Parts: sequence; C-alpha cells; structure tokens
Amino acid sequence: MRVYIKGALEEGKVKTKAVVLHLFYSRNKRKTRENKIFAEYLAFGSLLFDSNQPSSFKIYKGDRKLRRGRENMEWHACLDEYEKLVIRMSTPRVVIDNAVCPTATLVKVDSARRHGILLDAVQVLTDLNLSIKKAYISSDGQWFMDVFHVTDLNGNKLTDESVISYIEQSLETTDPDRSHEFDGLTALELTGTDRVGLLSEVFAVLADLQCNVVDAKVWTHNGRIASLIYVKDCNSGSPIEDSQQIDRIEARLRNVLKGDNDIRSAKTSVSMAVTHTERRLHQMMFADRDYDRKPILQHKVDLPVVTVQNWVERGYSVVNVQCKDRTKLLFDVVCTLTDMQYVVFHATINTTGDKAYQEFYIRHSDGTPISSEPERQRVIQCLQAAVERRAYEGVRLELCTVDRQALLADVTRTFRENGLNVTRAEISTTRDMALNVFYVTDAIGNLADPKTIEAVRQKIGLGKLKVKELPLVYQEKAEREEQAVGVGGTVLLSLGSIVRRNLYNLGLIKSYS
Repeated sequence: MRVYIKGALEEGKVKTKAVVLHLFYSRNKRKTRENKIFAEYLAFGSLLFDSNQPSSFKIYKGDRKLRRGRENMEWHACLDEYEKLVIRMSTPRVVIDNAVCPTATLVKVDSARRHGILLDAVQVLTDLNLSIKKAYISSDGQWFMDVFHVTDLNGNKLTDESVISYIEQSLETTDPDRSHEFDGLTALELTGTDRVGLLSEVFAVLADLQCNVVDAKVWTHNGRIASLIYVKDCNSGSPIEDSQQIDRIEARLRNVLKGDNDIRSAKTSVSMAVTHTERRLHQMMFADRDYDRKPILQHKVDLPVVTVQNWVERGYSVVNVQCKDRTKLLFDVVCTLTDMQYVVFHATINTTGDKAYQEFYIRHSDGTPISSEPERQRVIQCLQAAVERRAYEGVRLELCTVDRQALLADVTRTFRENGLNVTRAEISTTRDMALNVFYVTDAIGNLADPKTIEAVRQKIGLGKLKVKELPLVYQEKAEREEQAVGVGGTVLLSLGSIVRRNLYNLGLIKSYS
C-alpha cells in the first residue's frame, strides 16, 4: 500500500505531523529518532511513502512549489535535506553492550533489510578474529535486527575502546566491502587439482618472474585447490600492469596447475581489485564445484551435519547445521547462503562446548522456499563444503622471519622435499617481516611424522619456524551462560521462540547468568 502525504506550512506548524507519525509508528512497531526528523522534513514538501518499504522514500521532483503567504519555496532546494534523511534512515544503528551479559559483549545491529546485510555484519566481526558464541537474527517486514554475543579468541569480553569504535564505524558504513588493504597490488586467482608440492611450484614460478608475494590465502578441499595471491613487482614495488608480463604469468601458472593429468582445466586470472578475500575463495571453490567431488581418502571424524526442511505454513526453508565449533564458521555458512541467492529472515546460532548449532529460516531472493529434492541436496552439499574448506587439517606451522625475495619458494620447496603437503596457507607481510601460517600433512593426508617436522624446522631455522597449537576458544563461560539462559545445545529454536526472545535479544531485559 502506498500513501501519498502532502505537508503544508501554516504559521510555522506542520499539519500532517500527527498522521505521519501514526503511520510510521504502526509499521515499525517502535519509536526511533528518525520519526522526529521525518516529520520535520515533511513540512518542506511531498513524499511518496511506501508502507512495504518504510525505510525508503520516493521524492517527487520537478517544478512543484509550496506556498507560504507570498513566499515561494523551490522543491529542488530541499532535496539535500531529504537525501540526508534517507541516508540516516538506511544507515545501520549499532549498539555495543558490555552490561547485559556477563560472559560476552553484545553487538546489536538494527537496519533496513537488504540482500547481504547479514553477511556484511558477520564479515566485520570475523575479520577481527572474534568468536561469535551466540547470535539471534530476526526481520520484521523490511527491518532487520541482529544480536551477536562475541568474545575474543581467549573468551574475554571486548574492552578495548579502539576495537569497539572500529566495530561501530565498520558496521555503520554503507559499503563494508570498501577496503584499501590491497591497493597497489595485483591479484592472482588460481584453481586446479591439488597435489603434493604444487604450492612450491607456484611460488617458484612467481619468484622466477620477479613477483614479490605480499599476501596470499590458499585453501584445499576434495582434491581441489583455490588460491588468491597478491603480488607486486620485485624491482619497482609497483603493481604489475604490463599486459605482456601478465600474459606470461598466467601462462606459466596455468601450466603448473594443469600438471600431467588434470582432468579439469586449471584456471588463472589476474586483476587489480577483488572482493573480500575469503568470500572470493568460497566463490572460486563453488564455481569449481568442489562440493560435487568425493575425497580420495576420508580422514575427517567430525563431519558437518546439514539438514534442510520446508516449513510450508510459513513459506520458509529451515536449514540446520551442526558441526565442531571454530572461528569464522558463521561467516562461511552465511557467505555460501548469500552467494547462492538465499535470504536469511531468521536465525539462531548457539554453541555448547566445542559444538556449534545453527538454524536458518531462508527463502530465495524472489521470496520462494526450496522447491525440489535436487535443490535441497545441492544446498546440503554446498554448506557441508563451506564448513569443511576451512577445517583445520594437519600440523600448524608458523613462520616469522625477515621477508626476502623467493622466501616462500624456498620454504615450500623444503616442505616438498620432506614429503609434506600444504593443506592451507595464510601469507602476510608487515613492513619487512614475513608472517606466514601453514597447515601440513604427510603426502597422503595423514598427520605428519614429528621427526619430519623437526627436520624441516632444523632446515629452515628453529627460531623462525615453530609448531603452534590452534587458539582455544574459551568455552566454560559460554557453557555456564547456556545453562543459565536455558538454551539446550542440541535443541534448536523454532521461529516462535525466536520471536519470544526478541526482548532479550535486543537487550531490553538482562540475563542474570
């Protein structure tokens, strides 16, 4: 329904103010600071108010004039004020609360609903390596409400004011993907068949072509590899823009990725800008259909359990994910759902011990639920793959040393010569220091022999390459919280219970756990 409202000025008073506030309150179910602003700006002209989209307003432009006695007020003169209003209405409102919950910091995000808004919020939190122990997501019409219970990796609440301020600013921005982290670098995207020593060959080619690797992420899953590598020219320190040099890089890397018997065509591409790195890796793996392949050897014990059912009465598809908890798990699941063009309307995220339980109420972007058995199976496969891609396999090795040309080629060659396979890698440089993380197994995917690891460390340098355990996410506090609130780890909440919990989720009532 659309309601056309025309504001008029009479002796400085707004005739339509009461009507407008009534319409606005009845739609949004609560009073916000924008109501007052909205009513004030209505005095300047006419708006087309769409009750289906209370956060957006269409402005009549043209030669219309509002008369106040003998004064004429040009409509276009007020456009800036209306634009400011629309911006303020559509900008997410963020509240970070350390008082409500004794074991976690609550991050509350309230915004107009749009496709991808949940992923944007989760991305900000996971990029800071925060652990999301619980979360509640709910939508009402075109309005979206998220509440995240977060801690650092040691299980502590957030107390650093600079971190809190950064979270607020990042969540309130209208363009969360805007980042200058990789300005001045050339991005290389690689996908192909994984094999022992492949990464060593890739870095050797880049070193030979005078490419300095500044940052990189490498994932492997079901016999496939995807990598996003950021490089610059070794000599000039500038991005690589020469078309002939780019062609040489692509050709050499493509030959390496193909190997001797690659059934699928290896893919390489070069660009000056990419989306969020880890989201792009998910997209590359998805396009490569890694979810449709079976691993040669099955080493995983705790495989993710994914179920999909339709709630016919409400028109939702209900997705449940149960697996071992880890950092960035929620990002991986939400990223995959978003890129598959599903919209999350409601969700509950819960953890108990080292187990994570996630429940999502989704529809297609066109408003329809999952409609066929093949589609249901595809969603299950894709979500299982999304969880497994980042699962920790192998021994974690951390390399910290002064950066130099061909460093990565030398280190990964040592891995290859000792029969170690790199299952995941995170490469970064800070000023002149290389800070790299590798996850390694033996050649067939089993846990590497400690003697082999020690020999590799002796070769590279005991002080440079260290065996590190994964950061332990603090769990005891979260378990006490779950028991006090009364949320069972194995029982996921229904949509009705999500609605009943809204007051708690929004921080209007406190948990006394």
